[in-house]
Amino acid sequence: MTPEWAHPGLFLILGAWLLPWLKGRTKRLAMVVLPASALVGCILMEPGTHGVVRFLGQELVFGRVDRLSLVFSYVFSFLTLLGMVYSLHVDDDAQHVAALTYAGGALGVTFAGDFLSLFVFWELMALSAALLVWLRREPGAVAAGFRYLLVHVFGGLCLLGGIVLYWSQTGSLTFGDMSPYAGSAAFTLILLAFLLNAAVPPLGAWLPDAYPEATATGAVFLTAFTTKSAVYALIRGFAGTEILVWWGAGMAVYGVVYAVLENDARRLLAYHIISQVGYMVCGVGIGTTLALNGAAAHAFAHILYKALLFMGAGAVLQVTGLRKLSDMGGLYKTMPRTLALYMVGAFAISAVPLFSGFVSKSMIVSSAAESHRGVIFLLLTLASSGTFLHTGLKLPYYMFFGKDPGVGDTGLPPQRAGMRVGDPGLRGHEPPANMLVAMSVAAAACILIGSVPAVLYGQLPYPVEYAPYTTRHVVATLGLLAFTAVGFFLMLRHLDPEPIVSLDTDWFYRRGLAAALAVVDRGLARLEGFVGQTYEIVMQGPLLGAASQLREIDARVIDATADGVGRLTQSLSRSLSTAVSGHAQHYGLIMAAGVLAAIALAVFGW
Repeated sequence: MTPEWAHPGLFLILGAWLLPWLKGRTKRLAMVVLPASALVGCILMEPGTHGVVRFLGQELVFGRVDRLSLVFSYVFSFLTLLGMVYSLHVDDDAQHVAALTYAGGALGVTFAGDFLSLFVFWELMALSAALLVWLRREPGAVAAGFRYLLVHVFGGLCLLGGIVLYWSQTGSLTFGDMSPYAGSAAFTLILLAFLLNAAVPPLGAWLPDAYPEATATGAVFLTAFTTKSAVYALIRGFAGTEILVWWGAGMAVYGVVYAVLENDARRLLAYHIISQVGYMVCGVGIGTTLALNGAAAHAFAHILYKALLFMGAGAVLQVTGLRKLSDMGGLYKTMPRTLALYMVGAFAISAVPLFSGFVSKSMIVSSAAESHRGVIFLLLTLASSGTFLHTGLKLPYYMFFGKDPGVGDTGLPPQRAGMRVGDPGLRGHEPPANMLVAMSVAAAACILIGSVPAVLYGQLPYPVEYAPYTTRHVVATLGLLAFTAVGFFLMLRHLDPEPIVSLDTDWFYRRGLAAALAVVDRGLARLEGFVGQTYEIVMQGPLLGAASQLREIDARVIDATADGVGRLTQSLSRSLSTAVSGHAQHYGLIMAAGVLAAIALAVFGW
């Protein structure tokens, strides 16, 4: 890696581990200086190829710098700066280290010119993102973090398998346009891994499962990096892939439909991440210059306004401890600044003129019209109306203006029991000043981009020849938003949030997999019982019975033989004794005669 080029991602990752050693103001200063330095480094970076390292006969490129990687690096590092300002009041070194590592991983993916370095940073993002969920330190968050990691480990294995197949086919690890390999196993596995991180249904239920369970500050980082780095990878490698057109359009509507059902404020916003990323995936699939510019522009705008929306919801969570819309109401009285800043993000995501979403989302919708894709155009327009209905109207109405649940309501959390809006013990103040500062800067960026689109258009990967502020476009957009608002207030009585749980495809690994394992456990228990019974019948029955009988027979034979031998021995002993005693006198006389004869011969010499 050349000394004149410093990787901003590695700077964040290594710098993060200095924070636990710092204290007080020095730590807070470092929390701001680290991402600010990374942002300045990205702005000053020259296009070209940097950070080339030889490894096992391959060139690893850590610094592929072009207009596409630069525009994503700008917004990633800028959001990191806003997120750290938003987190200044948090006294938890682990959260700050995880957040900066996560951001550094996203920048690593952005500048990766080869699959191996991309994979390393890809997996680093998964681990650090799971930590941001776990660090809420509640049972639900711990479980959601493990599910998040389980899903992304599967995605990482798909990516690794695709990389190995790609390398075996080409002999290279260079990450670029994958269209020449369309239809191959490598193409399919790598695309599947990118789509999983982009939260494309049915692979995306991990997002609304995990993001609402993260810490109030950690969720801000989560909204920015995983899905948008996947969008970057899709633009880089899979532009013009036809299946992405329909998948993205369906994704845009899918997120809106599930947002209708949600009562949890942060889950509602999480489903709208899926919807908005659907626009980007669709733009990648269309593949024209306008569509790809639109996907990059909308990713840039979305990171800022979605972070602002999660900052607003996080501020409410910080002050009140509440997440469910059915438990809220009347917050405009005590949190007017939070309300005003939240509404900037709501107008931006709803594509209201003069806000950032208007100048980015319309590029993708217009590219669908120019490509003569009428159905896609209608689906994206429908999703836009639904976005305003829920993020721009439903959520702020019930969070800030709706009726306040009174004393005696059931199912309220402890902090609401017996309290009314305005009670100083409940929510008598705005969130900490650093949170408001971060929200204000994000809101200003949304307004600046929406009012002066050239600020964003000048950074996009291809030259832009698109004018969002035409009379026809503005009038059509305002008409759509006005009719949506009228419909909302006419149907208001039917839109009251209810404390329900909506089932998504995560059911299959949250409940379905658990049920499958329970069935397997019961099957194993039954098998164990069958084996035990068989053992008793076979071993303890006939076999052990026969063995017992054989042992008994053997004992009897041995005992009988021993008794017989004993009796025979005794009989022989008695017989011998009788025989010996009967002939003993004869033997004595004979022996005496022999002795006398021997003496006589000796005496007389005969």
